[in-house]
Amino acid sequence: KYVGIEQLAVQGIKKDYLTVKYHGEDKLYVPVDQMNLIQKYIGSDSVKPKVNKLGSNDWIKTKTRVKKAIEDMAHELLELYAKRQTIEGFSFSKDQPWQKQFEDNFPYEETDDQLRCIVELKEDMEKARPMDRLLCGDVGYGKTEVAMRAIFKAVLDSKQVAFLVPTTILAQQHYNTMIERFKQFPVKIEMLSRFRNESQQRKIINNLKSGNIDIIVGTHRLLSKDVRFSDLGVLIVDEEQRFGVKHKETLKKLKESIDVLTLTATPIPRTLHMSMIGIRDMSVIEEPPEERYPIQTYVVEYNDQLVRDAIIKEIRRDGQVYVVYNRVKGIHKIAADLKKLVPNARIAVGHGQMNERELEKVMIDFLNKDYDVLVCTTIIETGLDIPNVNTIIVYDSDRMGLSQLYQLRGRVGRSNRLAFAYLTYKKNKVLSEVAEKRLKAIKEFTEFGSGFKIAMRDLEIRGAGNLLGQQQHGHMAAIGYDLYVKFLEEAVKKLKGEVKEDKIETMIELDIDGYIPDSYIPSEEQKIEMYKRISSIENKEESSDVLEELIDRFGDVPKQVDNLLRISFIKSLCQNAKITSISQNNGYIKLEISDLKYVTPELINFLSYNFSRSMSFDISNNPKFIYKLNKIKQKEILLEIEEVIEKISSFHSGQINI
Repeated sequence: KYVGIEQLAVQGIKKDYLTVKYHGEDKLYVPVDQMNLIQKYIGSDSVKPKVNKLGSNDWIKTKTRVKKAIEDMAHELLELYAKRQTIEGFSFSKDQPWQKQFEDNFPYEETDDQLRCIVELKEDMEKARPMDRLLCGDVGYGKTEVAMRAIFKAVLDSKQVAFLVPTTILAQQHYNTMIERFKQFPVKIEMLSRFRNESQQRKIINNLKSGNIDIIVGTHRLLSKDVRFSDLGVLIVDEEQRFGVKHKETLKKLKESIDVLTLTATPIPRTLHMSMIGIRDMSVIEEPPEERYPIQTYVVEYNDQLVRDAIIKEIRRDGQVYVVYNRVKGIHKIAADLKKLVPNARIAVGHGQMNERELEKVMIDFLNKDYDVLVCTTIIETGLDIPNVNTIIVYDSDRMGLSQLYQLRGRVGRSNRLAFAYLTYKKNKVLSEVAEKRLKAIKEFTEFGSGFKIAMRDLEIRGAGNLLGQQQHGHMAAIGYDLYVKFLEEAVKKLKGEVKEDKIETMIELDIDGYIPDSYIPSEEQKIEMYKRISSIENKEESSDVLEELIDRFGDVPKQVDNLLRISFIKSLCQNAKITSISQNNGYIKLEISDLKYVTPELINFLSYNFSRSMSFDISNNPKFIYKLNKIKQKEILLEIEEVIEKISSFHSGQINI
């Protein structure tokens, strides 16, 4: 557990250290120039990470276990990927004239991301190998339209398309969208779900088998044994992670020879996306549609008049309202109170303890605009996309997690109308510090795509878990999201045969003051941010950039900060110079080399020639160079060390001929 920055003076030399507390009373002081050895734990709000004892093997065991699980998963994914490359699939023809006509009928302007994803999809479909692409994008970013174009392309080649969704309500929604979108073309669309009675289902299944249906939308009912296709060409799966294990197995078999497109609204952090390149075909939509406005977010004390005005205002513009009350007990009282406040409003209630069919009916009626207000629990958090709902009122928002609030607010603002979110808390209630911070964050992050920017710990870890499977979610929680992604990247590189040289970690102990004084940067948060920037310097340009930023933000740098920048640059040179440790003892500097193989006769000759009597060598199993300093001022000593290490580094790079 990080407890703060502490300044310690060792033998008269002042330095800042990060204080890390282990289980019990053990503490470890980490020099700020080794900050890269520390990573912030990004985990789920609901999981409290375990703090280990200093010196125990627990952490090593956890890391080893997770690393093994990641390698196994990456191996399995890569194997699957390789297998698909060898199977012959159907190669769809190039775009036909009707395709252009269909695309021109789209009433909105496509975003650049949408257009790129459409191109990637079509290229996949035109190849002989079966497509297996994952399309990610926040809800309402236009994934469905991208899928529509693939569907139409398949239908033009006389192939059938199955659109598989996790819930009956979503099936109804996609069915309505498609009927509207394809109405000008001779395309036969059907839906298979609980909203069809026995005889209707039988008729649909027969028509599918005989090829009289082009597009079928349905729930897992589509995966039943009695469902047969005449000539299935493309399968589209919405939110695959919400299907059960048994359904996933059936899907796996289906996927082997046909083109598959999987849609997910899980925001994919760029880091995860990058680390998975090469083991999945992914298309990501990151930009919102043109017509969108940011959601107007208000964090306020609950007030009857405010709620009444918000509901009336929305109904007047023919819109609908979500009222979220996250406890089943008392939800009907809330609905009754609202009825008194706004007598003309048609109000429905929906919660997870209702009979499934009853809940579905309420949701469908709400979708069909039979109600103005839906009073519900957080069941609306995932999935439903109703563009007509543009006001959401949340009760007791201080009791909800950040990602939950973000998801709830994302339920509105799906059209080109201005949307409103009222996050309320009880009158005269003193908010806890955590709740206050949470609500402040949600209020500040009103712009789009902020799902990537907010410290979306929960969403990131949940999103990554969704993408990689439930079991991986647990591993991610054990070691934190950042480290998990780092291990995944390493595993993929290893499998692809890209061997990466181990990074040399250099310890630097010099009798030189290197820290950021409080008088220069008083805020600890900003100080840590700058220490992080300084510790990640990898070359001269980066060092100059950081110096420029410091001067720009905080004024001329004091000598202690200048020393710190130089130490960090020296550390970056050590990577190439193969130096693991630099230590100072009176007027001497000891440079320890990582391996005897790097101490060649040519290097010794070169250094002897350049530094004559100042340099001596100890070529034992633990090789080191000892350099006698000529200077005594701190800044001059650093410049001298820099020169020595730059020479060794350029020798290893082959930039110097002897």
